[in-house]
Amino acid sequence: MARTVLFHELGGPEVMRLEDQDPGEPGPGEARIRVEAIGVNRAEALFRSGHYIEPVKRLPARLGSEAAGTIEALGPGVTGFEPGQPVSVVPNFSQNDYGVYAERAVVPATALLPRPEQVDAVSGAAVWMPYLTAYGAMVEIGRMRAGDVAVVNAASSSVGLAAIHTADRLGAVPVAVTRTRAKARQLTGQGAAEVIVSDEENVTERVLELTGGQGARFVFDAVAGPGVAELARAVAADGTLFLWGALSGQPTPYPGFDLGMPALNMRTYTMLEIARDPLRLRRAAAFVASGLRGGVFRPVVDRVFPLEEIVQAHRHMESNTQFGKIVVTVDH
Repeated sequence: MARTVLFHELGGPEVMRLEDQDPGEPGPGEARIRVEAIGVNRAEALFRSGHYIEPVKRLPARLGSEAAGTIEALGPGVTGFEPGQPVSVVPNFSQNDYGVYAERAVVPATALLPRPEQVDAVSGAAVWMPYLTAYGAMVEIGRMRAGDVAVVNAASSSVGLAAIHTADRLGAVPVAVTRTRAKARQLTGQGAAEVIVSDEENVTERVLELTGGQGARFVFDAVAGPGVAELARAVAADGTLFLWGALSGQPTPYPGFDLGMPALNMRTYTMLEIARDPLRLRRAAAFVASGLRGGVFRPVVDRVFPLEEIVQAHRHMESNTQFGKIVVTVDH
């Protein structure tokens, strides 16, 4: 048996319970891992509360799609891995089918990446979702180039910070947007070329000022909702507004017609476009691994909670006060 986080009803963090559950044996194309650390993501809070892009299909339900641990057993047909090997689990599966909020978990082998010796479990659980998200939008799809201006909303999130680091590595100009002044200095320390405090400044006017009136080639928005109308004004002609989150929870209009039909590209994006494509995932893993080796990429961990405090970890995430990734560790 293994302690496993389950929820029997939709709701807030308090619906999560630690229960003993048999993880079972891995089937064809699967692996069972001994979980050492878990990356906590907004997707899990949205899934748990019934507001995710994918509904909960059955209760009780599991949670979690990002972790680091050690392989315990391999199912039939799995090659390239062996028991005892340190690995990271990347999110490329439905939480209706698998969940890594547990001491031991069965996951699809396609979600496994080897974890280098120099990457500990906490880092291994914190690094992949943010950097795969940033890589996919900026490199695979956006084709970002040196000198491009990239505006990153919700910049103090783990994805926002990874986007800043990725833009820096590509020679682009990352402009961070954060609500309050409190995080501005930290964002500059993480490599942001400029920081816009949205509670104090008009984001669009500031971006246009920074770009000589041209606008940013890329805007990456994790909030969506009515605010896209203003953000779209900050996009350069033929630039792209990427919507990679919907934290506002409100309807998101298409602003192109109200703006006079400029050459505006507006695109939704999730890292599943990368994680579920073996070729793209291989390229992404090589890109991120090289950044880790060179010290350009580094997971920024806000706080670490034990598995027993999973409810507190989610409450902290929903407080929106964190800077970087929240990680949960598992004590065996």
